[in-house]
Amino acid sequence: MRITILFGGTNKERLVSVASAQALHSALPEADLWFWDADDTVHETSSAALLKHARPFEDPFKPGIPSIGTIEAALDKARAADRLLVLGLHGGTAENGELQAMCETRGIAFTGSGSASSHLAFDKVAAKRFAAIAGVTAPAGVALQDAEAALAKYGKLIAKPARDGSSYGLIFVNAIQDLVAVRRAAKTEEYVIEPFISGVEATCGVLEQSDGSVFSLPPIEIVPAGGGFDYTAKYLLKSTQEICPGRFSPEISGQIMDLALRAHRALSCAGYSRTDFIVAEQGPIYLETNTLPGLTKASLYPKALKAQGIDFGDFLRDQIVLAERRARK
Repeated sequence: MRITILFGGTNKERLVSVASAQALHSALPEADLWFWDADDTVHETSSAALLKHARPFEDPFKPGIPSIGTIEAALDKARAADRLLVLGLHGGTAENGELQAMCETRGIAFTGSGSASSHLAFDKVAAKRFAAIAGVTAPAGVALQDAEAALAKYGKLIAKPARDGSSYGLIFVNAIQDLVAVRRAAKTEEYVIEPFISGVEATCGVLEQSDGSVFSLPPIEIVPAGGGFDYTAKYLLKSTQEICPGRFSPEISGQIMDLALRAHRALSCAGYSRTDFIVAEQGPIYLETNTLPGLTKASLYPKALKAQGIDFGDFLRDQIVLAERRARK
């Protein structure tokens, strides 16, 4: 099979995707590079163009090469050439199961979870329900019409898009006037509102290997700059601390790892995933599961791999083996 890194996408996380592709390309220099642009066209691009793009988190990538067609046309070409896609994509159509379904109907091998699990995990409300079935504690939801009463009850709320990632659209509700921003945002996309939970932010990766083993990686403790782990804190502020392994007690670390594995299985994830938590007084509280977590050099999942002693290139090559094996079934 011909290995191709597909990156970019039509949603807000395409900037992060370019940075992931740079890391993927460094580990798999032999792979072809396909860039999925915001206008839904796909372009073959060069190593030089990708690697010289110096500010991927801030500036859009320009492939500088004519299109090979829409994403569907590109996938038809991938099928004809027996390509295996390494997905350096995040969010939107790339992570909600639609791209995966397009690949599955064509018999194209690709890394990461399949369409059904991707769709389920991408919906934060549905993901919380399935995680709860597996014994994972998740915060209660608050209806928009009940937000004022909930603010009075809990003192602070947090609102986030029901289907988005990289902390885009995160709104901290500290006062009634903050609900104006939530109502405005909720006019254009569905929002999840929850009581704000005080505690330490944590995330934990889960890895499936080609030998059949599935296990959790060391949990990461996140100390965000300015108190909130939004897009700026995650990717642009050097003052954000990401400590791996996190400074948790052995008991709490064990709980986080167990719950991340439960969520991965409850959502039927494949290959790899990363689940986010708040470690509160009552223990780890589930936030969400990412089926295509960031793989940039600054991302959390590669840091956990390193802490586990797993080389990033070895991880990718093993994911390729898994992808090829799943496509043959």
